[in-house]
Amino acid sequence: MTHDPLLLTTAVEAVTRAGAMMMARLGQDVRIDKKGAIDLVTEVDLAIERTFRALIADRFPTHAVLGEEFGGAAEAPAGPCWVFDPIDGTTNFAHGLPIFCSSVALEVDGDAQVAAIFDPSRQELFTAERGGGARLNGRPIHVSRADRIVDAMLVTGFPYDVHQRVEEIVGLFAAFVGQARAVRRLGSAAIDLCYVAAGRLDGFWESDLKPWDIAGGALILQEAGGRITTYDGGRFSSRGRQVVASNTVLHDQMIAIVRDFESRQSGPHR
Repeated sequence: MTHDPLLLTTAVEAVTRAGAMMMARLGQDVRIDKKGAIDLVTEVDLAIERTFRALIADRFPTHAVLGEEFGGAAEAPAGPCWVFDPIDGTTNFAHGLPIFCSSVALEVDGDAQVAAIFDPSRQELFTAERGGGARLNGRPIHVSRADRIVDAMLVTGFPYDVHQRVEEIVGLFAAFVGQARAVRRLGSAAIDLCYVAAGRLDGFWESDLKPWDIAGGALILQEAGGRITTYDGGRFSSRGRQVVASNTVLHDQMIAIVRDFESRQSGPHR
């Protein structure tokens, strides 16, 4: 598919500008509010999203925007929609832990066409255009070739209501820990997906995600040769809330672990 070069240019400009704003405030006295018991938002998140919305309004006034802090259409709208996370990894950022990024995807009729994710701590820019491959700082990236879970390093995240679902969330975590070489938890779904795309990690799973968490990373992963589905192997949607992502080779093995855990959770009486 042929894309207007201004689309990717805008995506890159948005996330790199966001990165500069993050690094300018990292470690400083930043106002932090709570959206939930453990769900944080900082004044930097808000400032970045306002800047992004002004950019899109200026360049593409007819485009919709869905952002973490100021909302947008809950369902994927018809036509172009920018899906933006000003800081993915806000809890890390608020604690001064340098594992966070800004993520954006341009969806058209619900399917991502362009994506950019920028990790300012490492100065790593991940980009993708549908049908054009994925890149890290301009160089092509590809998923790993690991073909057994026992040889895989996986990554996951925990939802904000984990306190009410400890047995379920930690139980699935334990199921993967019991079979994989290693499992990590970094605190940024967008970075997790980029690391699978770049072959640094081999697979990722997480539930209760929002579109801005995964829209950009999913396209980057797919364009790097990876596969992404729901927990039951169904078609991925950024509005689908649960994700299994892999280097493709491991995908069925990961799905099998999820299914086995869920069947044990449901019990014979169901």
